[in-house]
Amino acid sequence: MWPNPRVPYQLASDRAPLAPLNGKNLIVHLVMNIEYWPFDRPMPRGIIPAPHGAQPPPPDIPNYSWVEYGMRSGMPRLLKMLADRNLTASAFINAQVADVYPSLVEAVVDHGAELVGHGWFQQSLKQADDERAVIKQSLDRLEKVNGIRPRAWLGPGLGETEHTVDILKQEGIEFLHDWALDDLPVWMRTTGGPMVGLPYTFELNDVPIYAVQNCSSDEILKRVKATLAVFEQELENQTRIITFGLHPHIIGVPHIAHYFEQALDLLVNRNDTVFVTSSIMGDWFVEADGTAGANLATYNEGPPAAKRQ
Repeated sequence: MWPNPRVPYQLASDRAPLAPLNGKNLIVHLVMNIEYWPFDRPMPRGIIPAPHGAQPPPPDIPNYSWVEYGMRSGMPRLLKMLADRNLTASAFINAQVADVYPSLVEAVVDHGAELVGHGWFQQSLKQADDERAVIKQSLDRLEKVNGIRPRAWLGPGLGETEHTVDILKQEGIEFLHDWALDDLPVWMRTTGGPMVGLPYTFELNDVPIYAVQNCSSDEILKRVKATLAVFEQELENQTRIITFGLHPHIIGVPHIAHYFEQALDLLVNRNDTVFVTSSIMGDWFVEADGTAGANLATYNEGPPAAKRQ
């Protein structure tokens, strides 16, 4: 029985040690989620509820404006925080952003961020009429931005069908962030052979912290300090990865950015940290692990649970 059809279960304490990256055993991955929420569609999320609990038809001006603030004011603030510290980052980006916000994409490319596939606009692949077409369209458009075809993917809302991982593999994706189930990368089964699952985060992600849990402005700093306190007990035996999920309309507002800058400085000032993008992390894992996923059984026929129904 496979309780997880893609990633075999293993206790973290049973995993073989992974050699540090460039001699640094604390890997930090900064993720900028750059999304297009169409004006004429219902907003994927809201900062304020609909009046009297009744969901109005589009346009949803307050919630659209919430996100648009991030694209106008939050992104420059976030890019400056990174540039001031000479930090690299991944841009998990809806491909349509390249058409709707071209100057923003130019700034992201100039910064040197790695472009990671994140759908066409902010709509789950579960809702797509043809998910393969959406994936291919997204990768093709991002490749036109800087001439580099994305090697990594995060689905909008981390949404997948039972076929998504196999399609991504067929379309050339090597690294997938949807399965946020381990502190370290893992090997995943696909019909086309092994794929690397890279960590993502719900705990150092500004959406759950501020838009869902309604935490105080300094929460991200407190969580980074607590995370480091635990990881420092584990770094002697295993490399650790800290991932930040950052959305410009949340992390880029001044009262939150103030504390995020302090969290960045905590990490920058350590002597054991290395900042990466998705592909840098993925390539490190493939080399450090050394198995090429050989221990995986090929996954050919869909999730066992689905077959039993």
